[in-house]
Amino acid sequence: MGTTGRKAGFWMPTLILLVGMLLFALNLLIGSVSIPFSDFIDAVFHNADTTSRSIILEYRLPQALTALLAGMGLSVSGLLMQTLFRNPLADPSILGISSGASLGVAFSVLMAGSISSIALSGMTWWTTIGAASAAFVGAFLVLLLILAVSTRLRNMVSLILVGIMIAYIASSVTDMLKFFSRKEDVHSFVIWGMGSFSAVTKAQLPFLASCIGIGVVASFFLSKTLNLLLLGDRYAENLGVNTRRSSMIIILVSGFLTAIVTAFCGPIAFLGLAVPHIARFLFRSSNHKVLIPTTILIGTDLALLCNLIARLPGFEGNLPINSVTALIGAPIVIWVIFHRQNILKK
Repeated sequence: MGTTGRKAGFWMPTLILLVGMLLFALNLLIGSVSIPFSDFIDAVFHNADTTSRSIILEYRLPQALTALLAGMGLSVSGLLMQTLFRNPLADPSILGISSGASLGVAFSVLMAGSISSIALSGMTWWTTIGAASAAFVGAFLVLLLILAVSTRLRNMVSLILVGIMIAYIASSVTDMLKFFSRKEDVHSFVIWGMGSFSAVTKAQLPFLASCIGIGVVASFFLSKTLNLLLLGDRYAENLGVNTRRSSMIIILVSGFLTAIVTAFCGPIAFLGLAVPHIARFLFRSSNHKVLIPTTILIGTDLALLCNLIARLPGFEGNLPINSVTALIGAPIVIWVIFHRQNILKK
């Protein structure tokens, strides 16, 4: 690597990290409730016991940390899926895990509410731990099903088709449950499906951070295997890689990250799809020892940006995160499609 390459390899991650720190600070400063900058400084650095400090520490800080962790987990998960399936349009939801989480929530709130004639969505336990637990159970059951199917299918395209079919089945069952459910529960389910970084409490943050941390660390250990898989299954096997076992481990790590984030934040779209492409474009590399850490940095930046836009002053409460991520992520996906087409023409 030349001097210019080494300099770019240093200043680009540094710039992304600084942008992330700025976005994190803005997430604490800006929101639907206006906080003067002087009050913000007093609350953060001088431990002033004020309403502003309470808003920042009790609401904005957990939300910003949740956005950071979710962006990290979904971005890494999307990178793993795109590498495993060698598909630039693969994302964390491609195997139906997000649909499994939605089905879990649908069973817990829609079906239970219909049977008991009680709107479970109005109960405190459901809003704090019920939805997250149900979503994780649904997502994890689908993940186990995908792992079982992957042992019998060597063709990755077939596995993608199975995942899509599982997503269709889960969505169909969810729609039937919505048809027979109470209006209050359906409304709560729809709101959950729009995604939010504000549902995670301070007590839940350590668990979420630990789970995301485990998944991210596991992805670093997979970087060499991921690089070899890019060369093709036969070449990787000649170099001693057990492709079937490696594929199952990659699916497990990616599915675990997706399940955790979906359980706590709802199904968040486009982050896992768009961020790996931004990392490849900025660093001009397919080496996962470079892509994994840079994807983490860019994913946290993009998630913090989306959370900041969703909480801009003038909005009543928070905008659904999916509406913001789609607004930013969809143009990136369109660009990827045209960019690949231009490369094929050359």
